[in-house]
Amino acid sequence: MSTRVEIYCDGACSGNPGVGGWGTILRCGTTEKELSGAEGMTTNNRMELTAAIRGLEALTRPCRVVVTTDSQYLVKGMTEWLPGWVRKGWVNSRKEPVLNRDLWERLIELTTRHKVEWVWIRGHNGHAENERCDLLARGAIDAFRRQAEQLMRR
Repeated sequence: MSTRVEIYCDGACSGNPGVGGWGTILRCGTTEKELSGAEGMTTNNRMELTAAIRGLEALTRPCRVVVTTDSQYLVKGMTEWLPGWVRKGWVNSRKEPVLNRDLWERLIELTTRHKVEWVWIRGHNGHAENERCDLLARGAIDAFRRQAEQLMRR
């Protein structure tokens, strides 16, 4: 695991729930790759998790990974809450089923192959990669809407 990869990720939602998008930047040395996508009816939290998932899925071999996000939900989930959720059978502190369990389970699966560090940064605070990921996510929402409008006209 000598390769170090930085993953920056962000999710966005127009309405919550509503049309959602995600954006991810992967950086290994001087090489960068941008990924993005959208879903028709989702939540902001699902898009935050999806952005991290898509970044981790893009890795082709085990790496040392630093995931940087403005989502406290993602960072706290991965660094604080997950052990308790799993121990309690996927029930949260309010004795309710954990939301987005499917995505949390996918994150667990993906992180077993890598050494992952989770870093939270304040969103919309001038962090260049976070701002770019937000643009990617919002662009994916716009593209999704345009495609839906074209399909409706047919």
